[in-house]
Amino acid sequence: MSRHTSVDLKALIRSIPDYPKKGILFRDITTLLLDPQGLRAAVDRLMLPFLDTAIDLVAGIEARGFILGGAVAHELNKGFVPVRKKGKLPHKTIGQEYQLEYGVDAVEIHADAIAPGQRVLLVDDLVATGGTAEAAIELVKKSGGELVAAAFVIDLPDLGGAARLRRRGVKVHTLIAFEGH
Repeated sequence: MSRHTSVDLKALIRSIPDYPKKGILFRDITTLLLDPQGLRAAVDRLMLPFLDTAIDLVAGIEARGFILGGAVAHELNKGFVPVRKKGKLPHKTIGQEYQLEYGVDAVEIHADAIAPGQRVLLVDDLVATGGTAEAAIELVKKSGGELVAAAFVIDLPDLGGAARLRRRGVKVHTLIAFEGH
């Protein structure tokens, strides 16, 4: 597998209590990104399972998915599609709303980003409830693209996002899991 199989990714992730609100234990990957071997190991482990898979594009969810997804796209020699928060893209867009615990949000891609039939790998840093990833997957489908898989560094299994995506028939690849919220 990766030439960095001995790198302990979990040890490189900082946990910040009560962020962004009380009761949440935030998993901060900026410490992983700072470590050259950790970053290389994360990118390798995200993309290696897909080396022999037909993929046309990598889509990354704002913002940390841009960093990881861009690196995966580079390594796979594929194009990159930014999945942005509503109102951030300059050209004609398509959007998808998703539920938050306290309301509704939306993500968008350029309407011409994914051609019908293109095969897309979705990348982000973390899957929690799966709402944002599910919205990004819907954008791939609305474009006529085909989702190959969704890949994440971190799974928070107690929040059920990866299981939610799998129930929808999505192939989910995660590198590490943190129990609890």
